[in-house]
Amino acid sequence: MSYNILALDPGTDKLGIAVLTDSKEVLFRAVVARSQLTERFGELVGKYNPNVVVLGSGTGSESFKEELKRRKLVPEDCKIVLVDEYRTSEAARRQYLAEHRSGWRKLIPLGLQTPPEPYDDYVAVILGQRYLDSINGS
Repeated sequence: MSYNILALDPGTDKLGIAVLTDSKEVLFRAVVARSQLTERFGELVGKYNPNVVVLGSGTGSESFKEELKRRKLVPEDCKIVLVDEYRTSEAARRQYLAEHRSGWRKLIPLGLQTPPEPYDDYVAVILGQRYLDSINGS
């Protein structure tokens, strides 16, 4: 039986959101304003029916987890799991730059480039992948 994971990289102003299948296929990925949390979260839960919500374990994750529960954004049958987010920003930055490498950007090493837009959604994808790796023993 397959299932979906909704992964979040919460920040104070914006958050990265990703929906992955249990086989790590990315179904949705976006960076949204924190003020849009309720609306976007509700849309994604309705559309993808996640079994697990994954949060990065960094600063503020416990309070964000409590906020999700207090606002009743997570269905009762869906568990919330904290995942170690050590170096996820670095990995997400590399992934973003590798996927958007074209033209003159191919001539400059990735380590010297800066993404022109937020890439918190890539962090959310990595958090979801780490969760799946942890339950699959990878």
